Amino acid sequence: MSDNRAGSSHGVAALFSHGRLTAIPRKVARREQLLAHLAETLFERDREYAEREVNDALLTVHEDCSALRRYLVIGGLLTRTRDGSSYRRAG
Repeated sequence: MSDNRAGSSHGVAALFSHGRLTAIPRKVARREQLLAHLAETLFERDREYAEREVNDALLTVHEDCSALRRYLVIGGLLTRTRDGSSYRRAG
């Protein structure tokens, strides 16, 4: 996991205040930028994560970890097992 949680890459810095995401963007393109940033900075490639680990990582940036997790899966940035017990960073 990278220390670049403040959002300085991918043009998403304005979405963060004091290292925390102020809101999940409604505009799809902006949300996709944010999600790509989160996937890159919070999750390592070739590592399996339990749902609790995914939630804990997402909670470091925003309280609605379930929405962020869902967006990451729907966007194809995280994959999950059929039963939802484990996740991996895609790509």
